[in-house]
Amino acid sequence: MTKWYIGVDGGGTKTAAAISLEDGTPCWTAKRSGCSYQAAGIEAAALTVAESVMECLASVGTQLDECAMCCLGIPCYGENSEGDAAMAAELERLLAPAPLYIVNDVEAGWAGALGCGPGIHIVAGTGAIAFGKNAKGETARCGGWDEFFGDEGSAYWIGREGMSLFTKQADDRLPRGPLYGIVKKQFALLEDMDFIKLVRRQIAPHRDQVASFQKIALEAARAGDETVIRLYERAAHELALMAGALKRKLRLPCPVNVSYSGGVFHADDFILKPLAEELADCGGILQAPVKSPLEGALALAIQHHKQKEGV
Repeated sequence: MTKWYIGVDGGGTKTAAAISLEDGTPCWTAKRSGCSYQAAGIEAAALTVAESVMECLASVGTQLDECAMCCLGIPCYGENSEGDAAMAAELERLLAPAPLYIVNDVEAGWAGALGCGPGIHIVAGTGAIAFGKNAKGETARCGGWDEFFGDEGSAYWIGREGMSLFTKQADDRLPRGPLYGIVKKQFALLEDMDFIKLVRRQIAPHRDQVASFQKIALEAARAGDETVIRLYERAAHELALMAGALKRKLRLPCPVNVSYSGGVFHADDFILKPLAEELADCGGILQAPVKSPLEGALALAIQHHKQKEGV
């Protein structure tokens, strides 16, 4: 029987799934909205994942009982034992009889970026989290605490801090840079104070909308706004703190490879350059990911199936 493997790379704002044979090369990719059960609820989040998996299976004309292993990288997984159990149960109900291997999405990012080898992987998307593994196979994670009081360095954090910078520029607490004009134009603000109502009604209630404000911040940085450029430097510092903590926890030798994934890194040198400099101070070497988190999820599916079978 042909062995099919499925990998899912979930996130707060997007879900991607792929199907492959044992070589790990995706034959089909499906895309859906985010699958954070803390944001969307258990049933909705699990259904999003299940629909992605079913689309992949249908693309090659196969079914759940012909799937050797599904690795599901789920955001927030491992942060709430009760929620994790409910999410796992719902996924098992929707995807039975396919065998499931459920991990936090940061682990899928690590598997793709570092080829399942020793090192540290940082995810900075809607939220921010890091995962590491040493040569002994010991693992640890850092960050991912919740956007209300954590997730420093994430798109949500940059978006929220970027909104604060706009208010400071509006007040002349900071020099007005490109951010001020970009926000005024983007939201057609007649008065600066109209920003309060806009944020309360349209942005703050929606995690993805707050995170999307990072794109406006990036536009301002590219236009030369020094306050926003420094914001990305602060984000890099926060992300480097997570890598440093994992290096100590796992007793990783210098130099340690540190890779990355997530939408924040679309800011290129605004985030990558200061991050590389911060990491160098604690014995880390920033390296571009070898493969995508989605390919990492497929690699974990294949690896876990082989371990289960004793291969």
